Amino acid sequence: MTGRTSPRTTTRTALLALGELLAWWAALALLWLVFITSVDTLERIVGASAAAAGALLARAGRRAVTWR
Repeated sequence: MTGRTSPRTTTRTALLALGELLAWWAALALLWLVFITSVDTLERIVGASAAAAGALLARAGRRAVTWR
């Protein structure tokens, strides 16, 4: 074996990573909406941004622990 991965494996890995990020983002955005009282445009923008940052950190933390 040459140690190279096939394009199919790379695509699958990228889709799994994207799916994990989207799942984290959705969960964190929902949690944000549960905790706030007023839902206006600025709150949605801040919540989506905070959820995106949290999703990236959650994925990085999970990868650091599981070594994948």
